[in-house]
Amino acid sequence: MRSGKSGGPRFQKNQNPKPYERPKATRPPGAPVPGPVPGNDEILFIPLGGCSRIGMNMALYGHAGKWLIVDAGVAFMGDEAPGIDSLMADPSFIEERMDEVVGLVVTHAHEDHIGAIHHLWPGLECPIYATPFAAHVIRERLKESGGLRHARIRVFEPGAAFEIGPFGIETITVTHSIPEPVSVAIHTKAGTVLHTGDWKFDPHPLVGPTMDLDALKRLGDRGVLAMMCDSTNANVDGTTGSEADARAGLIEAFAGRKGAIAVTGFASNVARMQAVAEAAAAHDRKVVLVGRSMLRMEKAARASGYLEKAPEFISIMEASWTPRRNLVFLCTGSQGEERAALSRLARDGHRDLWLESGDTVIFSARAIPGNEVVLADVQDHLKAKGVTVVTPADAPVHVSGHPKRDDLIRMYDLIRPRFSVPVHGTIEHLEAHARLARACGVERALVPEDGDILRIAREGTAVIGHMEAKRLANTGRELIPWTGLPVAEDADTLAEAVESMAA
Repeated sequence: MRSGKSGGPRFQKNQNPKPYERPKATRPPGAPVPGPVPGNDEILFIPLGGCSRIGMNMALYGHAGKWLIVDAGVAFMGDEAPGIDSLMADPSFIEERMDEVVGLVVTHAHEDHIGAIHHLWPGLECPIYATPFAAHVIRERLKESGGLRHARIRVFEPGAAFEIGPFGIETITVTHSIPEPVSVAIHTKAGTVLHTGDWKFDPHPLVGPTMDLDALKRLGDRGVLAMMCDSTNANVDGTTGSEADARAGLIEAFAGRKGAIAVTGFASNVARMQAVAEAAAAHDRKVVLVGRSMLRMEKAARASGYLEKAPEFISIMEASWTPRRNLVFLCTGSQGEERAALSRLARDGHRDLWLESGDTVIFSARAIPGNEVVLADVQDHLKAKGVTVVTPADAPVHVSGHPKRDDLIRMYDLIRPRFSVPVHGTIEHLEAHARLARACGVERALVPEDGDILRIAREGTAVIGHMEAKRLANTGRELIPWTGLPVAEDADTLAEAVESMAA
């Protein structure tokens, strides 16, 4: 996510960058792989990503000599790394143990949970377990990268239970800002752990069922050794709002607008897509989807049985002759991405559509930390054209998809884990979550960093080691090893340093 003023190298973009070619192993054939071997009386937990920054979620669970992967996502980069689109966990630790890897379970279809799968395939050539919606998105990505033919995608319905090697998997329906999110209870002979994935308590999610509170309580009643829980809003007081609240805010924000309305948000938030469609219908407007990601997610949603109640969206051609007072653009670009639909509209760079004085742009998403500068640049372009800009600070047009502190307390009341392992956040988020968990009565809260090796057991739960959490960077044309940002005095020097790593 970069501004056009970043000064970074202008790589030719490619939807399917060349896979990273790992250096050949020097270990003698048949020699044992160094490192931890999970025993029968323990569960090893290794966060490869998601415990040092927002995004790039990828976790390993080990038990009885086998390993299970949960999620494989990316973290998007801003202006701090010109020329780098995203980062993902380097899977070398997993690849060395592929004979012992029994599968990859996906909690939901957000990029920070599945965005690395098609990049890392076939290095992670193991069965992939996903709900219908997530499976559809993963298949499309693998099709584009040429990996679909040999992929083994095993679809399960939210709430399903199945076995993968020594792991008994129980999925639990939760609510989030995307269809079919699940928490994953992992049952082993050493005990049960709950990997919550991303979630919030939403009594009116608009798309899909409500959270299965009974299943969560039953799990807690049976006993949970440890809970690996979402920490994104652990330092925010209160409770998270419902998608129905965002719908009401959008309907109100549409009232009285004279020109065209553009709404930008995350394409994967199908409930928000539904809300925009309902708000438009309430004000005699029609919606056109603008941006490839929006079209992809609509296709996945309809293929999975969602958006049945939403009015049909119109084509760009029909939008070009629709009166502006009857028109809504639903656009990609809520984070200021320079190639996204909203940035092109703001700079008069779209071939068929435009924004003009008297129009309104509604940002139905919060700014991801680090994107403030590029977002302000897009908003300045809009205001210079005479376009009214509405953000979540101006009107209730967005709700988070993650639990706040009171929600976390409620989850601890349901699950009552013996141990807490905060995940999905920066160290600041994880530490805030750990303090709250201790106040909720857990025996111990362990704050992991990416690469830590945690032993979860009835006796001897502790951080027992650390491995280097390596990264791969996607430049748009290839994957390269990433060792962090080099020290540079100015943007040009930084861009040259990044380009040299890609050489």
